Amino acid sequence: MAAKDMVEYIARGLVDQPDRVRVTEIRGAHATVIELRVARSDMGRVIGKEGRIANAIRMLLKVPAAREGQHVILEII
Repeated sequence: MAAKDMVEYIARGLVDQPDRVRVTEIRGAHATVIELRVARSDMGRVIGKEGRIANAIRMLLKVPAAREGQHVILEII
């Protein structure tokens, strides 16, 4: 599963408004930035207490990134 698809799958499972989830992938020479956009009311669900959910998603992203030899950055907007 690609990193972008994995983030979208996880985010849609966490939020109340899955139709408002948007994931954009921006590839660079040394890193890939994945922008996750959710409804304002769902922002806390995706970030979690003290950023625990966001950090867990970032940890999960390391697996497909390592396969591709890339560094992946997750930005939640």
